[in-house]
Amino acid sequence: MNPISDMKLPPGLESLVDLALDLRWTVRETTDEVWELLDAEAWEKTKNPYLILQNVSRSRLEEMALDESLKEEIRWWKEQRHRLLNEPGWFEKQHYDVRSIAYFSMEFGLSEALPIYSGGLGILAGDHLKTASDLGVPIVGVGLLYQQGYFRQVLGRNGMQIEAFPYNDPTTLPLEPVLKEDGGRLRIKINLPGRPLYLRVWKANVCRVNLYLLDSNEPLNSPWDRGITANLYAPGEELRLIQQIVLGIGGWQALKAMGIEPEVCHLNEGHAAFVVLVRAYSFMQEFGCSLQEALWATRAGNIFTVHTPGTGGFDLFNPELVRKYANYYADQIGMHYLDLIEMGKGIWEEGGEPFAPALLALKGCNFVNGVSRLHGQVCKRIFQSRYPHWPEREVPVEYVTNGVHIPTWDSPASQRLWIKGCKIDSGNYYLDYTEEKISKLCDEDIWRFRAEGRRDLVEYVRKRHARQLQERGASPQVVKAAKHVLNPDILTIGFARRATAYKRTNFLLKDEARLIRILTNQGRPVQLVMAAKAHPGDTFGKAMVKQMANFAMRPDISDKVVFLEDYDIDLSQHLQPGVDLWINTPRRPNEACGTSGMKVLASGGLNLSTLDGWWDEAYNTQVGWSIGDRQEHSESDWDDREAELLYRMLEEQVIPMFYDRNEKGIPAAWVARIRASMAGLTPRYSSSRMMREYVQNAYQPAAESYRRRKADGASLARELARWQERLDENWKSLRFGRLMVNKENESWHFKVEVYLGDVSPEDVHVELYADPLRGTEHGERQDEPMRVIMDRIDPIAGAVNGFWYYANVSANRPAEDYTPRVVPYHPEAFVPKEVAHILWLR
Repeated sequence: MNPISDMKLPPGLESLVDLALDLRWTVRETTDEVWELLDAEAWEKTKNPYLILQNVSRSRLEEMALDESLKEEIRWWKEQRHRLLNEPGWFEKQHYDVRSIAYFSMEFGLSEALPIYSGGLGILAGDHLKTASDLGVPIVGVGLLYQQGYFRQVLGRNGMQIEAFPYNDPTTLPLEPVLKEDGGRLRIKINLPGRPLYLRVWKANVCRVNLYLLDSNEPLNSPWDRGITANLYAPGEELRLIQQIVLGIGGWQALKAMGIEPEVCHLNEGHAAFVVLVRAYSFMQEFGCSLQEALWATRAGNIFTVHTPGTGGFDLFNPELVRKYANYYADQIGMHYLDLIEMGKGIWEEGGEPFAPALLALKGCNFVNGVSRLHGQVCKRIFQSRYPHWPEREVPVEYVTNGVHIPTWDSPASQRLWIKGCKIDSGNYYLDYTEEKISKLCDEDIWRFRAEGRRDLVEYVRKRHARQLQERGASPQVVKAAKHVLNPDILTIGFARRATAYKRTNFLLKDEARLIRILTNQGRPVQLVMAAKAHPGDTFGKAMVKQMANFAMRPDISDKVVFLEDYDIDLSQHLQPGVDLWINTPRRPNEACGTSGMKVLASGGLNLSTLDGWWDEAYNTQVGWSIGDRQEHSESDWDDREAELLYRMLEEQVIPMFYDRNEKGIPAAWVARIRASMAGLTPRYSSSRMMREYVQNAYQPAAESYRRRKADGASLARELARWQERLDENWKSLRFGRLMVNKENESWHFKVEVYLGDVSPEDVHVELYADPLRGTEHGERQDEPMRVIMDRIDPIAGAVNGFWYYANVSANRPAEDYTPRVVPYHPEAFVPKEVAHILWLR
């Protein structure tokens, strides 16, 4: 079943099979040299060790087996992998107790050897799995295996993007088919209207973590159904909906078939929202409970990470289309299909609003988070209407800022520098990037390693640029010239991203003449490396790509500006570590996080970005530069004004600082920013910090809550369902009476009548609420609102279930700032996440 698993390799090379199949080691280190030695051409074009090992000749392997230094390197890697597989990780050492976490994502960017990603969402998912492996977090990934994946970009002669869809042959990918206990292939069957759909299951290994991928290209399926997993983000509303059903429902069933029972399900975006329903249905079958009781139990163990910065970014489906597929599943779980559809509606236009899987995920997950501090605030605004009458700041959305897997994205030079700075002898996977000893490295060491990174990038760009021109049929003279572009000694700027309107991907070209003057300044020259891919259906994005590509083709700057096609993992692994300055220009607040700028940190690159996404929380004047005023702007000329600011900042601050050298030829002020950025930002924006936050704030609490609700035949889940039912039936009977306020000494004393109607006083809290203090005469700031639980004291004379409630607070602000309110209360419920009732006095 695996063409290389039984391969007889020469002595000393046996562990190459494990390395070829282990996607944790997709880093620019010694393993690169191993595969390049085996087949340099195949390595350059595919970055696929598995494919190389399948096709290398026996004579070449025997020749390699004579190289003792090479065998020593392979032995070292084998020991590192064995150590990572067998020694306790951070998770175990910290005594966390989560038995299994399932991480669902529509895409995973682990390596060019497994091209099933399109951009940032997939790269983040790949880094998540690698980091889980490094720290020993018990995660399994669940995704789809695409026959063609996302498109590969080729540029036409006029600079226009052309999409290619090469076939992903599973037999050449670093995958193994999942087998049943009897040795046959594992196939999962899910039901679609009028027919079954059979799904093959594949396993990709990420050292201590496995990724399971579902594939519909099974001969038992109809020709149309075999193409369900043909393309990532397939064209056509119905096909995309079925893909999401496959990911959520098929993914859960695959885990069950393999005996994996996750306590926590982590939905990386709303694409996997249907796992909410299938997990509840599975719980119903196991415990013989109702759907509502099952949702109360399973919701505690579900986590939903939102990556979308606005409602326009969510997948939306016509309710009639959803009805076609909802009928079957609604019948199974005992609900009307309209109720199922209603779970994914409710924050857009009234009436016939579309079905959004993200809203189903919101309803079915107890921990919901954005991916940066600013994005968390944006998500509160997006979802506020799901919590009517609750203040926006209390909308139950947290944030965990993304991070990057540093060993994947830094350069060999920076790895050596970090090992030196942190005084750690072992491999980079054991480096503690929280060490601040990097800040004590001398200017010469830092500047020397930056020069090495820039030279490495220039060599890579020349080779890739020449190859791309040659493949496009360029003349030998043009190809020869491409091998000499750029200069390893001048300021190098990187500008690469997905080409879409809000990212303002062509922002640097607002004034091409001015940019050319900046680039061609004889005393302070600058060079630019660009890349961008537009969605095949994004006409405006394609126009931006064409403008950038044509700009790079200008004869007067072709040696200083390069546009590299097909922005992918391999390009990113060389581009971000090599540039001196990374520029990012999204329109605030549309960048949910944006991890591309994080990838330059460990390798000493600096950031110049609009104050959006992660840079809004990371920026200070010691580590980089910013554009904008932390406000949202809709003025028609705002882009022009920010472009002017960008050009002026380059001309007056950035470029002069880079070329202002001391007697040793070192730009001391620039190096000081490198040191501050590396020491201060690298640990904060690493995926290790991100993973620790998920474990501490989401995974562990979710697992504990799920276990409590599941225990004793789901008795707590049943109790919570009854509690919600009582509140739903009787909430309208609540009302307030009189409010009495008086001041004694330095305190306000509040006393209010509350008539509870048919609601038990144990089922609610009466609170005194005040908005956060925005500022005082001393400039103090309070970001959290005040919530004081009022004490129930005396019954109201002559009232049935009416009581006086009392509280006193400091008189450091007016009494008018405070308002009594009634909110649901149960010690095991998340309010307002699970029950959003609220009653205000005014």
